[in-house]
Amino acid sequence: MSTQTTQTQTTQTQPGLWSNWAGNQTARPRRVVAPGSVAELAEAIGAATSDGLPVKAVGSAHSFTSIAATDGVLIRPDRLTAVRGIDHAAGTVTVESGLGLEKLNQLLEHAGLALTNMGDIMVQTVAGATSTGTHGTGRASGSLAAQIKALEIVLADGTVTQCSPTENPELFQGARLGLGALGVVSAITFGVEPAFLLTAHEQPMSFDEVVGRFEELATGNEHFEFYWFPHTEGCSTKRNNRSEGPAAPLPNFKKWLDDDFLSNTVWEGACRVGRALPKTIPGIAKIASKAWSERTYTDVSYKVFTSPRRVRFVEMEYAVPREAATTVLRELKRLVERSDWKVSFPVEVRVAPADDLWLSTANGRDTAYIAVHLYRGTADQGYFTEVEKIMTAHQGRPHWGKLHTRDAAYLAKAYPHFADFTALRDRVDPERRFANDYLRRVLGD
Repeated sequence: MSTQTTQTQTTQTQPGLWSNWAGNQTARPRRVVAPGSVAELAEAIGAATSDGLPVKAVGSAHSFTSIAATDGVLIRPDRLTAVRGIDHAAGTVTVESGLGLEKLNQLLEHAGLALTNMGDIMVQTVAGATSTGTHGTGRASGSLAAQIKALEIVLADGTVTQCSPTENPELFQGARLGLGALGVVSAITFGVEPAFLLTAHEQPMSFDEVVGRFEELATGNEHFEFYWFPHTEGCSTKRNNRSEGPAAPLPNFKKWLDDDFLSNTVWEGACRVGRALPKTIPGIAKIASKAWSERTYTDVSYKVFTSPRRVRFVEMEYAVPREAATTVLRELKRLVERSDWKVSFPVEVRVAPADDLWLSTANGRDTAYIAVHLYRGTADQGYFTEVEKIMTAHQGRPHWGKLHTRDAAYLAKAYPHFADFTALRDRVDPERRFANDYLRRVLGD
């Protein structure tokens, strides 16, 4: 397959500087390709092979790591957005890899269906979100990748391959959460269920109360999460549980005031002040921790799971064994209290049940996720480094799309099926067509 053929059948753009959503990762690919069909995607990969170029696919660029960066061929799935089929009887929907999660949720709502669980944003593409392990919080429901029933992937030799628990099961086991290391996912079949309502109960609590009741809150609610505001004793908790209805969404003005104006516009301004004048951050944090009052509302599930997030930041998130969560949180709080850091962003805590995906951060163990953030442009000054020491001391597994310094030697010990994944990679991509610096660090050569 020649490069010329690819140029006539796919959309290519002139090379330029690529950057991610947060602006902390950049790359300059040799060429950018936006295939309009699976055949064109296979052809683009074949052309890259002929030219000896690496290939990476990128969705909404919402990862904080360089997982999608390449100096070779960057695949944009912007035109791979078709809905291939909805099967109400089987409880599945099949969509192409570039479809955004927001669009997916809207079409499912129209069809009277829903994903069982969601993360807290929906700006990602379906393949980007699943390939990096995007998750929400859930007592018994796991990540987006854990909801995959089958997928289609284009391998390094250009073969379009279907996989599921019964067809190419080993490839399926690895590719559901494959980091882009095995090929380019072109379509995904998700398990879905009849649409449902969630009632959200948001309530301020003290740090000691939340940590003291953590197991009760995590097991007593279908979906529980909370934010702790550093330099304060304040937390904001959220409990989401299924409801028979009727729907009682927030009034439009209240939703705009709380979730748009306060959580984005005002918060952006506060973060800018804190970045310019770090000494103001503890005072801002105390105000912020008291700004969110108790509220309850009932709405369509994805509208409760997700919120707009327009304030840009960088993030590190670790998955620790759930039984270690409260110990880790107390250590983290003491770390902040004895430091000179001024941390404007809250710490986010979520949970997930054990699953069987080889590279899932919840593989084989009930999990608590603890995420730390810095406003974009804020100097780290050791915050992430010291937090990472706590996480790794408790068998932490880093989120694949969020900042960390772990390498293959560490991760091989953290994941029981790490060797199974790398052996699969050796078979399907022996020439490392889909490699980049990040994958070489976390998976090895």
